[in-house]
Amino acid sequence: MTDAVSAGPRRVGAQGATRKSLLVADARTRRRNAAETRFKAYGIVAIAIAMLALVFLLFTIVRDGSGAFRQTFIDVPVTIDAAIVDPKGNRDQKDMAGVLTMSYGGMLEKSLETWVAQNNVQIEGLGKADYASFYSSQARATLRDMVLENPEIIGTTINVPALASSRVDGMFKGRVTAESAEIDARTSLAQFRLAEAMEEKGALTTRFNWDFVTQPDASDNRAEAAGLGVAIIGSAYMMLIVLVLALPIGVAASIYLEEFAPKNRLTDIIEVNISNLAAVPSIVFGILGLAAFINFMGLPRSAPIVGGLVLTLMTLPTIIISTRAALKAVPPSIRDAALGVGASKMQTVFHHVLPLAMPGVLTGTIIGLAQALGETAPLLLIGMVAFVTAYPSAPPEGLFEPASALPVQVYNWTQRADSAFFERASGAIIVLLAFLFAMNLVAIILRRRFERRW
Repeated sequence: MTDAVSAGPRRVGAQGATRKSLLVADARTRRRNAAETRFKAYGIVAIAIAMLALVFLLFTIVRDGSGAFRQTFIDVPVTIDAAIVDPKGNRDQKDMAGVLTMSYGGMLEKSLETWVAQNNVQIEGLGKADYASFYSSQARATLRDMVLENPEIIGTTINVPALASSRVDGMFKGRVTAESAEIDARTSLAQFRLAEAMEEKGALTTRFNWDFVTQPDASDNRAEAAGLGVAIIGSAYMMLIVLVLALPIGVAASIYLEEFAPKNRLTDIIEVNISNLAAVPSIVFGILGLAAFINFMGLPRSAPIVGGLVLTLMTLPTIIISTRAALKAVPPSIRDAALGVGASKMQTVFHHVLPLAMPGVLTGTIIGLAQALGETAPLLLIGMVAFVTAYPSAPPEGLFEPASALPVQVYNWTQRADSAFFERASGAIIVLLAFLFAMNLVAIILRRRFERRW
C-alpha cells in the first residue's frame, strides 16, 4: 500500500509555515535594512553638522580677525620744527633725545590742522580734541625715532605714514559708526566726518599691516600698535624645546616598554600611570612647573625654557601612548622574519619595526605638539602673562629671557576694554591656526616619506 500522508503538502515547523524564497525579503530583513539605512543617514547628518560647525567657526574667526592684518595710516605732510625738536640748535643726539614725545604729537596735530585748512574741509564742531585723538600715540614715537635717526630732516616738510588711533581705524572696519562715534567719549561725529573727508582725498588709507606680525605687544591705550612678534618667537622657542625633549624621550620610553621591558607588576603600574597622566588637567602641570622649575630650580619666570619643560611633561604621555600603539600595529611576522634570519632584538626593532611604525609615531608627535601649542593654563601659572616688549635673543640665551606665547597673547587681548583688541585676538587665532596647519603639513609629508607597505 502507498502511504497516503506523503501525498499532502510539505510543512515546515510546528506552525505549518511553508519555506519562503531567498529572493523575497521578509519582515525581519526589511527591518534590518531600514535600520542600516537610518544608521547611514545618522552618520551623514553628523558629518554635515560637524562640517557646518567647522565652516562657521572658521568664517567667524576670519571675519573678525582679518581686520588685524590691515591698518589705517595718515599720509599728511609734517613740518619738522627745529625749535621744538632741537631747541639748542646744535643737532646733538643727547639733547634731541631729551625732547618729549608729546612735543612731536603737537607737530602732528598742527600738520593735520594745516591740511584741513589747505583743503578747505569744513566740518562743524571740529576742535583741538579731535585733532589730538586722531593720531595714535605710537605715531609720536615713530616720528621721534625718524628725527633721531636722520637729523637732516629737521626744518623740512616730509610725508610721515603715521598710525591712526584705534577709533579712527575702526571707522573703516565697521567697529565705529557715525551713531556710535557721536556717543563715544573717545571720538566724535566731527572726527568721523573728518576721516571720511581725508579718505576721499587720499590722505587716509588702509593697507596691509606687517607690524601686527613683527612688532611686540602694546599698552592698553595703543591697540593699533599691538603685535605678535614676541609671542610668535616665544611659542617657537617652546615648541623647539618640546620637540627636542619630548620626541626622543617619548619614543625611547615607548620602545623599551613595548619591546624590551619584562611583563610584570612594575611595568603594569608604569603603563597605568602613563595613561592617567594623559588625562591630568593641564593646569596641574602648570602647578608642577611652578613648584619644580621656578621655586625649586630657580629658573626665571616667563621664560621659554620653563614653558617648554612644562609642555614637555604634558606632551610625553600622548607621545608614549601613540608610539606604543604604532609599534603594536606592526605585524608579528616582521619581527619573526628578522629574528629568523639572524638579526638581534635591537636590530629587529630599529631596522624593521620602528621604520614601519614611524607614521604613527609622527602622528602622535604632531598631536602632542598641537596640544602644547594651544595650551594657556600652565603658561599662566608660570608667569608668561607678563607685558614683554623686548625680543628675546637667539638660543640658547633667548630661552632664559622673558617672552610671551600665542595662546597667552590671545587671552591677554580678550581681557582689555578696547574692541580693537578683540580684533587683534581673532587675528592671533588665525596665526595660531596657520602654525597648526604648517605643523600638520610637515607631518603629512614626513608620514608619506616614512610610509612602508607590507
